[in-house]
Amino acid sequence: MNPIRKGLIGAAVVGSTFVGGAFGAALINSSARAATASTTSDPAASTAADPAAAAAPAAGTVDPGGRPPFDPARGGHVGANGVKEALLTGTTADKVKAAALAAVPGGTVERVENDAEGATYEAHMTKADGSDVTVKLDDAFKVTSIEDGHR
Repeated sequence: MNPIRKGLIGAAVVGSTFVGGAFGAALINSSARAATASTTSDPAASTAADPAAAAAPAAGTVDPGGRPPFDPARGGHVGANGVKEALLTGTTADKVKAAALAAVPGGTVERVENDAEGATYEAHMTKADGSDVTVKLDDAFKVTSIEDGHR
């Protein structure tokens, strides 16, 4: 094999190794920064503003299930029936929150929205023990079911 060609191939292998290492280091660094930010945040700040926003993954991250990041400001998913879940506001949101909190004492409401899977409304909550539940309600704000998890 030609010595110049050997040198070029060797340089390409070494160069691609450095580029791959730099890319991997950047990914690890951004993950570490996100983890550090979530564990060292000011406790007073976590009680302020919108708790759903605090629970949302950082921009550009993917959750463990491989799904894209969830933006609670945009509401939920689109159901198989074509209904898009949207965040509730005003008195409707207040009534859904009140009914959900009555059904899950000691829980925290993360967000309330219309439901794309049969119920009229749903409240995504964290129970006092830290587990997640979704409270489903009908159009009279009566709780029809409580499902484990958010998705």
